[in-house]
Amino acid sequence: MEHDSDILIVGGGLNGPALALALARSGLRVTVIDALAETVRRDAGFDGRAYALALASVRLLHAIGIWDRVADKAQPMLEIKVSDGRAGEGPLSPFLLHFDHGEIEEGPMGHMVEDRFLRRAFLDAMKETGGITRVSGKAVTAQSTGPAGAEVTLDSGRKVSGKLLVGCDGRNSGTAARAGIRRTGWGYGQTALVAAIEHALPHHGVAHQFFMPAGPLAILPLPGNVSSIVWSETDETAARFMALSDTEFLEVLRPRFGDFLGEIKLKGKRFSYPLGLSLANSFVAERLALVGDAAHGMHPIAGQGLNAGLRDVAAMEQVLSEAAQRGEDIGKEDVLARYQQWRRFDTATLAVATDVTNRLFSNDNPILRLGRDIGMGAINALPRLRRGMIREAAGLTGELPRLMRG
Repeated sequence: MEHDSDILIVGGGLNGPALALALARSGLRVTVIDALAETVRRDAGFDGRAYALALASVRLLHAIGIWDRVADKAQPMLEIKVSDGRAGEGPLSPFLLHFDHGEIEEGPMGHMVEDRFLRRAFLDAMKETGGITRVSGKAVTAQSTGPAGAEVTLDSGRKVSGKLLVGCDGRNSGTAARAGIRRTGWGYGQTALVAAIEHALPHHGVAHQFFMPAGPLAILPLPGNVSSIVWSETDETAARFMALSDTEFLEVLRPRFGDFLGEIKLKGKRFSYPLGLSLANSFVAERLALVGDAAHGMHPIAGQGLNAGLRDVAAMEQVLSEAAQRGEDIGKEDVLARYQQWRRFDTATLAVATDVTNRLFSNDNPILRLGRDIGMGAINALPRLRRGMIREAAGLTGELPRLMRG
């Protein structure tokens, strides 16, 4: 059967284009189907949304031709400080975790990059890379798979076929739903408030994670005297805070943010999204695979959402390109099983770890508080253990796909 492409990728956010570039680099033909028009993705202005890209993810972006396009807009994360306390009272314990990039040889643990810069870089790179066809502004309304391949129907009525269909279409993946793949998960009763904050004093490349009873507050450095915040609150409180004016919002943020960066003010819009755990019961089906949030969605407590998706991308590229080199059918069950075996256990382990951490820290139980504070102090006092956690944060542990090895 003659196919339009080797692989059909549904989803034009970040993981989909990253996978397309990685596969095209290996000589495979790819079609990316994006429900959003290109102008919508390209014309986004500053909105404060940004990603903490681990070192391993930076290596992948470098390998697929993206990093050089955004490197001058990235902020290295040189230190990470983790503390435990209450709003308005600051840290309640002398014990904290302090990770310094100087403790590993490879360089900064990661970089912060704004969403808008990454999306534009992906759009430009896909246009300049042979073997990639991009269909924008069209949604998939139906799909079918069989021994001969996979086919999708667009809302325009057009049909597109390939040997393999990959869903990169988020937690509410239509690709997974149409394939009958169910999900396991639960909500946390928390909502993340996301915004950019301009501050008077420099952040010196230090990222902060401050645990409060309602949920964590992450303060992540961006270029200049600007930081991105991801602030978790109970659903009810978050809804109330989102309804406030910008001035009122800052009044409730200041006691939680603290004054270590001087006077603060909002820069750009505010966003909110509900937090929960969502794992696909299978990452593969007949001639179909899931990548990124379509396969696994987790709490942003460790900033690993996009990093986990990019590790999926790197693993899938390696599995499919090696299969193609051996003359195998890249959409066959045994090939896809290799991808699932590689990624499903790792992502489930990471999801459970973030789930347990959130439950352990998002409370004011004095016994749990004492235990976690002693634990952080112990880790901080043991250089070998601390260095291991720094390497984990940098994405350098486990079985790394070749695109993430540098």
